[in-house]
This record gives sequence, C-alpha cells and structure tokens, in this order.
Amino acid sequence: QVQLVESGGGLVQAGGSLRLSCAASGRTFSSYAMGWFRQAPGKEREFVGAINLSGGRTYYADSVKGRFTISRDNAKNTVYLQMNSLKPEDTAVYYCAARLSMNSDYLGLEPRKYDYWGQGTQVTVSS
Repeated sequence: QVQLVESGGGLVQAGGSLRLSCAASGRTFSSYAMGWFRQAPGKEREFVGAINLSGGRTYYADSVKGRFTISRDNAKNTVYLQMNSLKPEDTAVYYCAARLSMNSDYLGLEPRKYDYWGQGTQVTVSS
C-alpha cells in the first residue's frame, strides 16, 4: 500500500508557473506508475499526465501538452508536475495517483486505472 501527499499548489497569475510535488510512502515507489489528474468545480476528474515506472515515458492531455512536464525521483519517492504558462482554465484541484504495475512501460490515462490517490492540492490561476 502507498500513501500520497501533494503539495505546491497556490494562487498564480496567468502566464506564471507552479511545481506540484507528490510524496509517496513506502519502499516500493519505483513499482508504481503515476498519474496526475485535476478536477474543477462542477466538472469530472480529468487526466493531466502520466509517467511510467522509470520516468522514461510520459504522456499528456492535449490541453497541457507543451506546458506541463511530469518527472519522478524514485530515490526520493516523489513525482512532480511542473506547470508553465498557466491559464485560468487550469484552475482545479490537482491529484496524484498511483498504480502498482508489473509493466515497466505502463501509462494509465483513466482515473479508474489507479488504486491510490492523494488528497489533492488547489491550483488557482487568475486572469
């Protein structure tokens, strides 16, 4: 089992940047494929990006491609979401998620593919 804690959210002006972190408990972090999702008020949770076990493969939603970057540091049990050129429509609660995987190339794009979730961190982008 793994516990996830996000941090790094806040209020930023449009065009600004934030870096979210997701710290995981446990000794087998490198066995978990990780994902970032977000949920705005009144909307469904949506996929932002995913990263495989080693960090060598990533995949992004079209809405964030070229602006957001996912990375992970398995030695620190942490996954990151670097968000640049932020827009007001990026405002949401951001969640990290983990899935234990035997497939080193696995990238999960749907919330139902993940077994563990953090509590979320609020990102607000003002215009």
